[in-house]
Amino acid sequence: MDLSFYTNFNASLAAQEAQINTLQQQISSGLAVQTPDQNPAAYETGALGNDQVSQLNNDNTTQASIQAQLGSVSNAYTSTSSLLDNVQSIIEQALNGTTNAQNMNALAGQVQSASQQMLSIANTTSSNGTYLFGGSRGGLEPFQANSNGDIVYFGDGGSSQATIAQNQTAGAIANGDVFVSTLSGDGVSNVTAASTNTGSGQVLQQGVVNAAAANAFQQGSNAITVSFGTDSSGATTYTATQGGSTISSGAVASSSTGGTTVQLAGVDYAISGSPASGDSFTISPSRPQSVFSLLKTVATALTSAASTPAQVAQTNQLLNQSLAGLTQYQQAVTTAQAQNGVTLQAISTAAAGNTSQSTEAQTNVTNATAVNTPVAIASLDQTLTALQAAMKTFGTVQSLSLFNYI
Repeated sequence: MDLSFYTNFNASLAAQEAQINTLQQQISSGLAVQTPDQNPAAYETGALGNDQVSQLNNDNTTQASIQAQLGSVSNAYTSTSSLLDNVQSIIEQALNGTTNAQNMNALAGQVQSASQQMLSIANTTSSNGTYLFGGSRGGLEPFQANSNGDIVYFGDGGSSQATIAQNQTAGAIANGDVFVSTLSGDGVSNVTAASTNTGSGQVLQQGVVNAAAANAFQQGSNAITVSFGTDSSGATTYTATQGGSTISSGAVASSSTGGTTVQLAGVDYAISGSPASGDSFTISPSRPQSVFSLLKTVATALTSAASTPAQVAQTNQLLNQSLAGLTQYQQAVTTAQAQNGVTLQAISTAAAGNTSQSTEAQTNVTNATAVNTPVAIASLDQTLTALQAAMKTFGTVQSLSLFNYI
């Protein structure tokens, strides 16, 4: 007896059922290629594309985290800049010559309050609880008072780079350098008056005229002393010495005739007021000064301000140098804010690029592996119909008997 009909029918039935199962899986999953054997090239394209999408999504997650961190840093810089501007206004008010001792004390209180606000900003924490300006030591409060009551930095200058796009990284953390590393005075020198001065003179920087000489002085360690005396006619004179040698000397013109400008170590210095014989000033190379030390100096100067011409001159000398140092900090914060902005812009640009690449990669994956749902549904309907027809036909044939034809 020939059983090939039954064998062929069963094989066809199994093939149709397998086709139905495949179509149902494709429709439910949305994928035409689910295993390598179905279409090796398409499967590889899909796998590589999905890996790329996953990496791009990870980069975007990193970007969002860094943006949040550096966004908080940017806000802190903005607050710092506003606070420095406020202190500048306080110093300028103290220098206008009309502020009495009582008001000076009130201004000192404002500076002390500003110092506390500055400490709070410098110890700002991010949303994850780490300190923004601790460097790589984000778990430790970076600015703390030592045994002398001075604010010192316990963080470090560490940095961390994180991947934000293919072959592109960005700094993920900040450190506290902007609060501690700016140079005192005008960034080249800091001028202090001797506490024994009896005249009303001041020595103030007017600007760099020889950058090489100014830089050499700032990098060196030999201070310049400017001393005042009188000549045989009773006129006031000055003598500038460095390392035991006289480097400049001459007569001092009165302030009413424009005063005297002296060039020392590449910087123009104006001698104003009326220095007395025996008065002296020390011009020292600028050294790093924390913003907290600067504010403490300002507050102390305002608190101890007195009313005699010599005392007023010494206070103003200190306030003018503090004002110059404050300018250095304002510039440092502006620079830090700009650099932070550049990083944020780079992250934003990278995020847009990653999104575009992710969309393109996902499209490639879809084109390679996704099922054409309408076509698959139509094919499923046709296969089901064919299967039903085949089973009906088989049932009819199976009901036939050979005896019906004898």
